[in-house]
Amino acid sequence: MFNVVHLWGIFLGTVIGLLPIINPLAAAVTFVAITEGDSDARRKEQARKGCIYMVCILVSFLIGGTFIMNFFGISIPGLRIAGGILMTGIGMNMLTAHKPSAAEDAEEREAARKKLDISFSPLAMPMLSGPGSIAVTLGFTSLASSWFDYISLIAGICVVATVSYVVLRLSGRIVRLIGPVGLNAVNRIMGFLIMCIGVQFVVNGILGIATDPELLRGIKAVLTAH
Repeated sequence: MFNVVHLWGIFLGTVIGLLPIINPLAAAVTFVAITEGDSDARRKEQARKGCIYMVCILVSFLIGGTFIMNFFGISIPGLRIAGGILMTGIGMNMLTAHKPSAAEDAEEREAARKKLDISFSPLAMPMLSGPGSIAVTLGFTSLASSWFDYISLIAGICVVATVSYVVLRLSGRIVRLIGPVGLNAVNRIMGFLIMCIGVQFVVNGILGIATDPELLRGIKAVLTAH
């Protein structure tokens, strides 16, 4: 018997944890630039394929996360702390990020535009499923203890991919509506949320280490020996 409230919490946690990091609003600006001149049907195809690739990448790391942790001897609290530090750094960079120079921005967009198919690279990776979202997905493996939990996590990833697809499909209108100032404000708000999530990951990891039964037994043994 599974706990619906527990599964719902995992699902919402996945959506809330991944959406700020993937930040489809920020990706929409680059998507408009690198698909400049493409037909609406072509843009729709690229957005759809990119989101499908994103789901495949994140689900692969989600399912293979346990194997990776066991292979490298990584504990769950350690994974949470490492992921939290990474997320906090990403959030700080988003809060303090400076706009790249026009020359650098134009060069990156031109390189991306020359690709015949941009759905996998750079759209799916690293724009949608970069190191940050992969690290968070690996961190979610610490929440899964049954197949129902994994189904909830995958459902959350699919919802984030659906939201990303809708934003990319409407990217032209969104960029014109929000404007550069609005996008900058959204980016900073997302950065702050990511920082909060990262700090909480670190706190949970430290609490996991502090309440580890083996550690507590070792401390008790040392104290009783004296």
